[in-house]
Amino acid sequence: MSYAVGDVIDERYAVTGIVGQGAHGVVYSAVDEMLGSKVAIKLLSADIGEDPAFKVRMHREARAMGALSGTSASQIFAFNKSPRGEFYIVMELLVGRDLEAYLKEREAHGAKIDLKRVVGLLGPIAETLTAAHDLGIIHRDLKPGNIFVLDTMTRGGVRLLDFGLAKDLNATSLTAEGMIAGSPGYIAPEIWRGRAKDADRRIDVYSFGAVVYRALAGVPPFDPKQPLDRFLIEVTRGARPSIRKLRPDLPATIDEWVQKALAADPADRFANVSKLWSVLRAIAEMPSRAPVTTEPAAAPWDVEIDVDIEVEVASLRGTDLGRR
Repeated sequence: MSYAVGDVIDERYAVTGIVGQGAHGVVYSAVDEMLGSKVAIKLLSADIGEDPAFKVRMHREARAMGALSGTSASQIFAFNKSPRGEFYIVMELLVGRDLEAYLKEREAHGAKIDLKRVVGLLGPIAETLTAAHDLGIIHRDLKPGNIFVLDTMTRGGVRLLDFGLAKDLNATSLTAEGMIAGSPGYIAPEIWRGRAKDADRRIDVYSFGAVVYRALAGVPPFDPKQPLDRFLIEVTRGARPSIRKLRPDLPATIDEWVQKALAADPADRFANVSKLWSVLRAIAEMPSRAPVTTEPAAAPWDVEIDVDIEVEVASLRGTDLGRR
């Protein structure tokens, strides 16, 4: 049973509208009548809430978001069960659009997204992932649709959403061997190989690298719309794509970064998001080969990154990216 505008959830949250709806529940906009603040309510239907796996998954999402308070993860205020039996999470109400919509809006005007702008925009997400990994939390479903670009610069101007698939490295796994969890264009090769139970934080390294690739290239690194058998061969065994074939204006070392960020073998990948990001920031300070297409006026979150290029390039030379 759904709620209508004006209904009150758990005698406290007055529903003002529907933000989104999926197979397992609804996200409402509401007003916390106790505090007078605007919030979002993520609510599981009562029948789904009886499934032990879904209850644990939602509880993990709430715990992950709570543990990451103060980062650019979406903020959580409460996790509870209503008198009608639905489990729900009370979260901050976000105003803006997800990264996929943000990118498509610019691409519709023929604009290429400058590498420095991507670094400025997604830097808070890299920091949040690093904090999550330090706490033993893997997101597991990184994609443009789970990164939200705010209309203001509040706490970095972006939010990392949907920890519903998050895996606590110290907890029992909810993902059975061979089960695929995530979004096809951004899923790490080891997951496609059926090794989900053994996956570690490097699956987020791969997925975040794929998000950066999408932001710069306008397409995911591998096309999930092609026949599945061909797609799986490309992702798990094929050559890594060249981003400079689509963006010759980018520094030459960007393709080497792609090779390491999207490596099919986790052992060949960046060991963590922090290293992936420090190398990308250094590349962003390197000269481009050609100017990019003029973009719309800069949004408030489009900031310059102050990087000591000599230090970063020295760091690059200590990685595979600096070796020729």
